[in-house]
Amino acid sequence: MKNWKLLLLSILCVSLFATSCKKDEDEPVPQINESEALATYLESANSPLKKDYVNTDMPSIIGATEVKTLNETGQVYIIDIRAAADFATGYIHNAHNVAVGDVLTHIKSVNLTAYTKVAIVCYTGQTAGYVASILRLLGYDKVFSMKWGMCSWHSDFASKWNTAIANGNAYASQFSTTATAKGAAGAMPTLSTGKTTGQEILEARAATLLAEGFGAGSVSNKTVFDNLSTYYIVNYWPAAQYDDPGHIPGATQYTPKESIKLAADLKTLPVNKPIAIYCYTGQTSAFLAAYLRLLGYDAKSLLYGANGMIYDMMVAKSMTVFSDTQIMGYEYDI
Repeated sequence: MKNWKLLLLSILCVSLFATSCKKDEDEPVPQINESEALATYLESANSPLKKDYVNTDMPSIIGATEVKTLNETGQVYIIDIRAAADFATGYIHNAHNVAVGDVLTHIKSVNLTAYTKVAIVCYTGQTAGYVASILRLLGYDKVFSMKWGMCSWHSDFASKWNTAIANGNAYASQFSTTATAKGAAGAMPTLSTGKTTGQEILEARAATLLAEGFGAGSVSNKTVFDNLSTYYIVNYWPAAQYDDPGHIPGATQYTPKESIKLAADLKTLPVNKPIAIYCYTGQTSAFLAAYLRLLGYDAKSLLYGANGMIYDMMVAKSMTVFSDTQIMGYEYDI
């Protein structure tokens, strides 16, 4: 009898244990909105930069003259992300040619303590802005994009910007002064990295963005103007300039270092259509497009910004424009 009681007790314990385990297995895994978790993290003092970079310091841009000066004393590490064939036609002394998809692996291998700054160099300053934004958000606080890219280093490399401003008044007659209000705040994008912390989500998204390159994060002014209703258009400059010289028809104004945060207007951006962002030159908008794409928005920087649309109006308003005075004529290696 005693043995039977022990046997029954053992069976009961095993049954209770199995039931408990099954209950644990059936417990739903807590779900998080990865996009909102990432935005909250990057706006906080716990982020890699210990600040809300997008609404404080962004963009981080360095001029060609400063790159040259720092290079002469070995204080700058230069990463040139142009195609290898273009790099071979001429490059800044000491520059390292690295593909966009390999930038993160490369910079991790470099001892940056010996350098004051890291300069990311491309053709026009736009791809470099995109890459620099991602690296900054990952915590590389010495990283800057070189303003105007190699176009500002020497006239031999200036064709891309010269072509852009030669056609820079193509849309001046279409700019509008009719305001378009922001929509109501809505949901954040859906991300599915499978990660649960801000840092883990950031690292996963950064790897994805660098692998896909700037092509996915940029759009031409022709594409936007040919399909105005397709895009949610973000005018990323001060409200006064939104009114004068005006804006792309249907564009909504967002103030730099103010609007793109959870407590302000971030959630007014749509998740169901592409977002075209433009600034003066396409360089600041490249920084912002990278950030929004990290969060999961289908954001695209409008190439060459207003310089490629209303150039003469910008000159008249003393806004930032590319011109011959931006070309430094510095020596380069071959």
